[in-house]
Amino acid sequence: MRRPILAGNWKMNKTIVEAADLAKKLKNQLAEVKDRTVVVCPPYPSLQAVSDELHDSDIAVGGQNLFWEDSGAYTGEVSGPMLKSAGCTYVIIGHSERRQFFGETNESVNKKILVALKNHLIPIVCVGETLIERKANQTFEVIKNQINHGLANLTNEQLAGMVIAYEPVWAIGTGLTATPAQAEEVHGFIRTLLCKEVAEGIRILYGGSVKPDNIKELMAQKDIDGALVGGASLRAEDFAAIVKY
Repeated sequence: MRRPILAGNWKMNKTIVEAADLAKKLKNQLAEVKDRTVVVCPPYPSLQAVSDELHDSDIAVGGQNLFWEDSGAYTGEVSGPMLKSAGCTYVIIGHSERRQFFGETNESVNKKILVALKNHLIPIVCVGETLIERKANQTFEVIKNQINHGLANLTNEQLAGMVIAYEPVWAIGTGLTATPAQAEEVHGFIRTLLCKEVAEGIRILYGGSVKPDNIKELMAQKDIDGALVGGASLRAEDFAAIVKY
């Protein structure tokens, strides 16, 4: 039985004070939740404050990205050791917004996965197609390419220590959501791309306008193991409701 995981991606929102306040509210509202993994991913400046607020809770902290070197002359980048020192145990890699606005590629995703694993961070690796690609019936081709190249040269042991998030780009921040059947179809397809040993245990999340009113139906699908939540994770009541689906 795969343990559900609900992760909140706060993106570029919340000051340090606001982030710590949200973390405190979540700690209180989710104190009794013990049968699923909960992760929050605040912006870099807030990581330490959120980690400090959550240190005596079961809520884990993740970064929203990282660079593929541990240190060096890379102005504006954040490394794996930095995330670890700020209390992170997870890191999002390859989010569609990173691909769309910052030139992330399958090759850079692969390099970041390797450095995350080296630093004992659990990667949440994002894949997903655009609306144009879906309308052109290219969804499976795009996903296969992202999986095969993004996860290239990883051992089964390394793959087993990861999380994959299927995020149809057309459903992120748009209010549109893939139907449970559409999401399940792609989640099932992703499992076919992995060897049986890995496929049965790896957790695959759905992301794309996840809300309290659609999470239960999504989680009822056999291949959906959780959610990567954007906007709804910025409100304690909404994210708590999603976690408690």
